[in-house]
Amino acid sequence: MSPISFWYIILAIFVFGILIFIHELGHFLCARACGVEVKEFSIGMGPKLISWESKANKTEPSFKSEPTKYSLRLLPIGGYVSMLGEDEESDSENAFGNKSVWKRLAITVAGPLMNLLLGFLVMIVMVTSADQLYSNTIYYPENTDAVSISFGLENEDKIVKIVKTGVHTWYDVNYEITYQGSQPVDVTVIRNGQKIVIENVVFPTSESDNMVFGRVDFLPRTERFNLFNVIKHSFFRSTSTVKMIVDSFVDLLGGKYGLEAMSGPVGITQTIGDFAAMGWYYFLYIFVVITINLGVFNLFPIPALDGGRILFLLIEAIIGRPLNSKIEGYIHFIGLMLMLGLVVLVTFNDILRLF
Repeated sequence: MSPISFWYIILAIFVFGILIFIHELGHFLCARACGVEVKEFSIGMGPKLISWESKANKTEPSFKSEPTKYSLRLLPIGGYVSMLGEDEESDSENAFGNKSVWKRLAITVAGPLMNLLLGFLVMIVMVTSADQLYSNTIYYPENTDAVSISFGLENEDKIVKIVKTGVHTWYDVNYEITYQGSQPVDVTVIRNGQKIVIENVVFPTSESDNMVFGRVDFLPRTERFNLFNVIKHSFFRSTSTVKMIVDSFVDLLGGKYGLEAMSGPVGITQTIGDFAAMGWYYFLYIFVVITINLGVFNLFPIPALDGGRILFLLIEAIIGRPLNSKIEGYIHFIGLMLMLGLVVLVTFNDILRLF
């Protein structure tokens, strides 16, 4: 890993600033829509750089509230929306804790969903700016020496499933074959209008960082460039990115990857800068991956994350009463400490890779 330049740091702050703002904006807008009083909307952590207050709402009968404080803080490593009655008892009907469990659940989910929505919208920009739309239909050039053709794949086969995962675009096909590594895979195709399954297809492989990846050995056919196909490709490329993130998390927990495969703030800053140096299209790509990663990761049922809070709210909805708030608070605190410890560890590894 090469040393990080000043502009890489500025670019990373810009990216994380947008992603944090969008995430917290989701919580904020949903809280206001559900009639919850927001005490503070902050971007960043630590000492305040600037802050201002909105006017108190004393005239609207359905939603009277105190002023909301908006602040920008020194450390660009997070943000928060502080709501009345979120961490303390309150008799106000506008308190977070006094709203129905479904409204509290909606407010909690809104942050990650905004990150996923942002990723989809930026993906539309990426797909629209591409030269071609590549389909899931196979094209083998003449005199090809492709390995996969000897296992039963044919020209003009439309791949619709690899193992148990449906595929809809070239991006899906490429990811699934890459992810399977050296394992033979069952490939379902549409051939002459009929769906057939070709079992135990083998693809070439490549190796990187002691990991083996499958490699596609055919070309894709292109699709017509129209609004429907742009939306289709944007949607399925986004869902494929979600699957890639979930697969990586599961593999990490399963021991397939070690902590050295993870990146902290330093490694992510380096990656953002490297992709931006290759051009704006690649910058948009890494922006999409990071914002979808942020949305998906926050939905995992990990204490201190939105997903952990969602889990507790779902339990409350099932049993009909909230769990002990002190116990929940302790669990989230322990989760936060473990998360901070992990961040410190992967950041230390990132720094070691700089030298």
